[in-house]
Amino acid sequence: MTIAIYPGAFDPITNGHLDIATRAAKLFDKVIIGVFDIPAKNILFPTEERVELVRQAISDLPNVSVRSFTSLTVDFAKEVGAKAIVRGLRVVTDFEREFEMALMNKKLSPDVDVVCLMTNLQYQFLSSSLLKEVASMDGDINSLAPKQVVAALMKKYNRTK
Repeated sequence: MTIAIYPGAFDPITNGHLDIATRAAKLFDKVIIGVFDIPAKNILFPTEERVELVRQAISDLPNVSVRSFTSLTVDFAKEVGAKAIVRGLRVVTDFEREFEMALMNKKLSPDVDVVCLMTNLQYQFLSSSLLKEVASMDGDINSLAPKQVVAALMKKYNRTK
C-alpha cells in the first residue's frame, strides 16, 4: 500500500486544497492530510477545528483521512509510513519555496519523495489567506470553499451571507 501525506496549515481548507487531495487520492492507495498544529503564522481556527473542517470536507473520499501533527513533515511521513509528500503548486513563487523544502526534506529523509501537483486553473489565485480576507469583508466565498468552511468563516466574522 502506497501512503502519501498532504501537509499544511489548512486555515481553513479551500476548494483548491480539496482539488489537490482528490487528485492525490487517485494516485495513492491512502492519503493522510496532515494539519500542522503550530504553524509560524497567524491562525484563525484552532487545530481541532481545522481538523474537523478538513474531516467534513473529505467525507466522500474513502482513502483520505486527516490528523494533526507537530513534528517535521518528514518525521510525520515516517510515523505514518508514507513514501510521498504531496504539495500543490499555484504560482512560480510556490515552486521556489516548495523546491527548497523538497531539497531539505530529501536531505533529512532520502526515502520520502515529494510529489507536486499543479493547481486547477480555477483555483490558481486561491489561498486560505485570501479566502479569509474576502470573508472578513463580507465577500461571496461560496464557490471557493466547502459549505462547512463558508459557514465557519461567516460565524468567525459575524457575517450573514
